[in-house]
Amino acid sequence: MVSLGIYEKALPATDSWLERLQLVKQLGFNFLELSIDESDERLARLQWTKAQRAEVRDAIWATGVRIHTLMLSGQRRFPLGSADASIREKSLTMLYQAIDLASDLGIRNIQLAGYDVYYERKTVLSREYFVENLAKGVAYAAGKEIMLDIETMDDRFINSLQKIRDIKAQIHSPWLQAYPDVGNLTAWPTNDVAHELELGLDNIVSVHLKDTQPVTATSDGQFRDVPFGDGTVDFEGCLRTLKRLDYQGAFTIEMWTEKAADPIKEVQLAKEYFDDLFVKVGLTQEVAHA
Repeated sequence: MVSLGIYEKALPATDSWLERLQLVKQLGFNFLELSIDESDERLARLQWTKAQRAEVRDAIWATGVRIHTLMLSGQRRFPLGSADASIREKSLTMLYQAIDLASDLGIRNIQLAGYDVYYERKTVLSREYFVENLAKGVAYAAGKEIMLDIETMDDRFINSLQKIRDIKAQIHSPWLQAYPDVGNLTAWPTNDVAHELELGLDNIVSVHLKDTQPVTATSDGQFRDVPFGDGTVDFEGCLRTLKRLDYQGAFTIEMWTEKAADPIKEVQLAKEYFDDLFVKVGLTQEVAHA
């Protein structure tokens, strides 16, 4: 039995959490993945008041729709490995705030983007800062029993499950795990995707479903906004591999269609695409709450 969720940024924008989660239910998903990205608007969520947090909790209880994961992609703007000490301090504070927020909302996982730095030059020192600060975050998360999950990225720093295992070898904790994105894994020609999933199974807490175009000698690839089926991800192969490995966790459809002409239609089409694939490979979805 697996659960299927949708990324918040796939849905039309609304200020009402009750409306947002009602829509998630109507679309037939089990859960929502919350976004805290680089924008000031979403970064402000890290400082939500008790009343704002209560509104989200009440909406979860009223609808029966879970929020499984908090995606902390805002650390791309404020990375743990920055050469600037003030940015590193802000990044670590953001991580602590995200852990506290997840604890208050009943969110189990915080997905971390696997970047030491994004807009800065990568160095041995940026990697070391990243590992040192991640270790501090893992220790804080362990105290709250919140899982930190590193995503395989559109960046060479952590673009495979093997590299996540390498980081875990430096930070020994059950509270640090892996969140593979099958699109990102596929886009890097150095990855054997099936072997990566086999290698990393014991650390996988959730899986992103996203299509991509590959990195080549003449192209940096395309890591988002590729319609499902138009990229090079072998979704059936990935799902069959996970089925054989007895993976029974969560899958999230990752889309950025909140500003599309008809985002609901886009999401419906994506869900139909994966519903058919799940049936084809024999993965049984958790029934969405009525």
